[in-house]
Amino acid sequence: MSLNNRNEANWLPIVLNDMLKTDWLGGTTNINNIGTIVPAVNILETEDNFLIEVAVPGKAKKDLIIELENDMLSISSEEKEENKTTHENERFNRTNFTFSNFKRVFGLPESVDREKISASYTNGILEIILPKLEEAKDHTKRFIKIS
Repeated sequence: MSLNNRNEANWLPIVLNDMLKTDWLGGTTNINNIGTIVPAVNILETEDNFLIEVAVPGKAKKDLIIELENDMLSISSEEKEENKTTHENERFNRTNFTFSNFKRVFGLPESVDREKISASYTNGILEIILPKLEEAKDHTKRFIKIS
């Protein structure tokens, strides 16, 4: 019995396809396996909150959607643009369209106060602040005197 489910006669195209889809740079590229550009994300944890920064240059604030469902925070965008040029006398038609979308989903820890999540968008950077619950904050270190 073999764990390899590839057809022995067509192994080379499959191996080449796997090699070309692999991210040899250790996760530093922004293109997923179907060619869609995925925005870069920074996640920072401070004593009081988590900060998610998403690089979405060229997007309008109205095109960005942030949803919170159960313990999942999703950030998405869908943009469609169509330019149509028609010259009837010359029988010339031209249509250009672009369509770009992305979706990033993050699982939230239990320590996030879901009612106080806020977001802002400035200069192509979407910032989402996820405040921590008071009981989850790392309180400062103190020494207790032994009596």
